[in-house]
Amino acid sequence: MTLEELIENFSFLDNWEDKYRYLIELGDQLDPFNEDDKIDLNKVDGCMSQVWFVHKQEGDKHFFNATSDAHIVRGLEAVLLTLINGKTSQEIQNLNLIEIFKQLGLESHLSPTRRNGFYAMVERILTLSNSN
Repeated sequence: MTLEELIENFSFLDNWEDKYRYLIELGDQLDPFNEDDKIDLNKVDGCMSQVWFVHKQEGDKHFFNATSDAHIVRGLEAVLLTLINGKTSQEIQNLNLIEIFKQLGLESHLSPTRRNGFYAMVERILTLSNSN
């Protein structure tokens, strides 16, 4: 799914409940997460929920998988992974993930702690994709 398709899908949803359900559906479509990867090294600090990210690089492209113990957070992870998987470090750095989050209409409907968790996930992605 492209950014444009994601924006279009969210724009069709009239209210927060529909967007919430769509986020949960997206989270349910995440690739299975290896239980052995649920270690402190992969944990994202700053999130209210338990959140893990694994990262691998193939050539100059980055690939992530993620999971959380919260359905809404897994949906947010799915949005992020849709935007970043298979991209180069420069492409990821050039994305304004916070602005896209706002464009999708998600920022105003999440609690401050969920927003802070989302920002922590973005920071983790930027760090991991810039470290190799």
